[in-house]
Amino acid sequence: MNTVEITQGDGPVILGQPHGGTWLPDALTARLNANGRALADTDWHIGRLYDGLLPCATVVRSNVHRYAIDANRDPAGISLYPGRNTTALCPVTDFDGKPIWTEGQEPSADEVLSRRAAFHAPYHAALTDEIARVKARHGTAILYDCHSIRSEIPFLFEGLLPLFSIGTNDGAACAPGIAGAAATACAGQSHVLDGRFKGGWTTRHYGQPETGTHAIQMELAQRAYLAAETAPWAYDPARAEPTRATLRTILETLDRLARSGALT
Repeated sequence: MNTVEITQGDGPVILGQPHGGTWLPDALTARLNANGRALADTDWHIGRLYDGLLPCATVVRSNVHRYAIDANRDPAGISLYPGRNTTALCPVTDFDGKPIWTEGQEPSADEVLSRRAAFHAPYHAALTDEIARVKARHGTAILYDCHSIRSEIPFLFEGLLPLFSIGTNDGAACAPGIAGAAATACAGQSHVLDGRFKGGWTTRHYGQPETGTHAIQMELAQRAYLAAETAPWAYDPARAEPTRATLRTILETLDRLARSGALT
């Protein structure tokens, strides 16, 4: 099993997809309880949703499920949202706060370190390499982090999540034109900029606009493209198409901005 898949493009945009994978080592699957084995917190069909929207984009995808380790968490285990409910680097609960491991089978501190080396580090090594390659070609790189989540999760946030949640670490992770382009494309639809989801560790770590590396996270409410936000998590092409049109506009605009030199 290749834990990371890379599709290299010749453009300035990189699509990060850390949570679309569903693979787990058999030994870990055996330790999950029935709730954990449902893998409900997957970013379902995120690769299909973005497929072909910007053919020149590079894609870096983790095939490992986030219950092994969350590739969008700080490897030091520091919370991204202090004081708020969230899940850990190696989760022990799902997004509803319910245990995912059989009692007594939760990961130990040593196991967290080994999973970090086996699964977290290779994904970020791939991102680092692709950012360097893209910057060498274009002088700048835009890392666009692709995510999705159930629309209502009271354990994590109140009420109904907007369709489009744009995260830029309160503007620190990218040039203003990037956030502006995303928000403009979402105009007329439910969206928020730097709301509950301000960008995970990926956005915060790589987003250094002063060096020519920009990062932005898009967290989509799954009602934007799934038939239902319950098993079997079926992809709905008719529902997805308007969402794909908005995402295509965003990505094409980001590509133009980077190529024009407007971000430097």
